[in-house]
Amino acid sequence: MLPYYENYASLHPTKKDKWGIPLLHIDAQIRDNERKMIVQAAKDLKEMLKAGGCTNIRVSETPADKYIMVGARTHEMGGACMGDDPKQAVLNKWAQSHDVDNLFVTDGACMPSCSTQNPSLTYMAITARSADYAAKLMQQGKL
Repeated sequence: MLPYYENYASLHPTKKDKWGIPLLHIDAQIRDNERKMIVQAAKDLKEMLKAGGCTNIRVSETPADKYIMVGARTHEMGGACMGDDPKQAVLNKWAQSHDVDNLFVTDGACMPSCSTQNPSLTYMAITARSADYAAKLMQQGKL
């Protein structure tokens, strides 16, 4: 999914969990670009399976809605993006909150998008980098 400005995450205004904490509310839509990417991925997969000797392969030219729903079988990202401007981004370049010094967000929320697969190694690298930075801030008495 492209990082559309209109897509956003917020705290739900009325729904809360069993501890009284507001639930996450995601307001995002799959658009034409993503639908085209899903169709193309199915075609590419079919081609790869054929090249590997597979037979009786069936792919849909029109993806079912259950496969294109935000949060279904995907790595959603971008709820707390990094950036230099606190008015435009939740986190700085160290994945540290602009507003809360001891808060670091090192999962997919800090990334506006990713490549085709396996973002977990990137999360791990961001976490190691952020932890090193936090440790240095603690040694300096700044955190």
